Amino acid sequence: MQWLDELTKGADAHLPAIIDFDGSHFTYGQLEDMVATLAEILRIHGVRPGDRVMLVSENCATFAVAVLAVTRLRAWITPANARQSVEEVEAIRTHSGARMALFTPEASENSAVHARRMAASKIGRLACGVILASQTYEVSAEPVTTDPKTQVAALMYTTGTTSAPKGVMLTHNNLMWNARVSGQTRKLGPNDTVLAVLPATHIYCFSSGICAALYAGATIRFMPRFSPQAVLDAFAEGITMMPAVPQMYQAIVNHLKSLGKKPSAPKLRLISSGGAPLDPAWKKGIEEFFGLPLHNGYGLTETSPGVTVTRPERPRDDVSVGELVEGVEVLIDQPDQSGVGEVLIRGPNIMLGYYRNPVATAEAVDQDGWFHSGDLGHLGVDGELYIVGRRKELIIRSGFNVYPPEVEAMLTRHPKILQAAVIGRTVSGDEQILAFLLVNSPLAGDEVKFWLRDHLVAYKIPQHVFVVDSFPTAPTGKILKHKLATVYAGLLEAIDQQ
Repeated sequence: MQWLDELTKGADAHLPAIIDFDGSHFTYGQLEDMVATLAEILRIHGVRPGDRVMLVSENCATFAVAVLAVTRLRAWITPANARQSVEEVEAIRTHSGARMALFTPEASENSAVHARRMAASKIGRLACGVILASQTYEVSAEPVTTDPKTQVAALMYTTGTTSAPKGVMLTHNNLMWNARVSGQTRKLGPNDTVLAVLPATHIYCFSSGICAALYAGATIRFMPRFSPQAVLDAFAEGITMMPAVPQMYQAIVNHLKSLGKKPSAPKLRLISSGGAPLDPAWKKGIEEFFGLPLHNGYGLTETSPGVTVTRPERPRDDVSVGELVEGVEVLIDQPDQSGVGEVLIRGPNIMLGYYRNPVATAEAVDQDGWFHSGDLGHLGVDGELYIVGRRKELIIRSGFNVYPPEVEAMLTRHPKILQAAVIGRTVSGDEQILAFLLVNSPLAGDEVKFWLRDHLVAYKIPQHVFVVDSFPTAPTGKILKHKLATVYAGLLEAIDQQ
């Protein structure tokens, strides 16, 4: 079974498949009925094999139905987070050459706004909501193959922390492989209820959350927007597993601390982190609150995303991103004296390429099939992987390599610092280290640098420390470091004038 629309083929039709954002329940049989209905309506509307169909959405049952229906037609599902701006959504529509767009107005007012802007109309109704679609645009369909290893299922646009977003072509085989190994690694089954609170338009939730749960016959509970209390309510009602970014877990812990409570989560058995670096202090605090190991993993949109994961049977007390998943190889390219080099990845998880960008594809995937991740890491004695930062974010200060996550992890050990983001800036032939901080009480930059003297070697101490009100972030909560210098250009200009 290699085609994505066959994800639910082995599930008992009477088992619960989805708990929607409004509390509606749908079985696997009802899910299949909705998929078949939507596929036929889209075919009549003009969707052809090889077309790209945008799904401007937030988390809901209609999202899952659309993914399966569009791929059943051998068209490409192209998710776009409804919270993105008009410019961002239009950039995806233009670059993808979308045949049409679907919207989820009941679950997302932002989606409804985009629908009105694009003059969408109702073309049918499902048990989970109205089918709201744009007109069909005059575009060319892509060639279709009969091989799930070469037939694209999803065109995922990266949020990009260091460069412009690119369209990543993931095949049916890529996504089915990840659904299987992700579910097996976490021992997912029909007794599990997975909370989908990360944006479903992001590869982590899309592939390792939704697709993995459906493949395993588990139940998905959709939550369009993150709120600590809403997640805690879901835990109390029987969630067994949640994939999330570290910032979500920390927000839940902070909320519980403000209430003076511990979480009520009678069935919760696995909490996992991904999509952003895991701070060791956060990991320890989260585990203490939940009484569970916080599992970690590593992947990219281009790798479907699974590369490594920590195992439920072998939890770790460090921030390793875990062991290689089945069928995947990792090579540390050109390691330095401490074993740190670029992480290269090869396996059934590697994308088909970047859409309409053969140059970028050739730069990313070499002739031997190795994907060049741009991440810096090293392997441990047991083969576990450690990620130390992005190659493009590496700071070379006075000839010494400085990895931002190491400095960030130390900064967050300070009792007044909630979160830290460290970047480099080239000045006079060298690089400065800049630290941007979110704090819980007044804190001076000089105080931070003085405190760091007891914890870091001198060349790793930031030259400038800025206490700010917020960080630019992706919808998942991941800090967009490449935007810090632009957002806080005024602060940098001020220090340059001193």
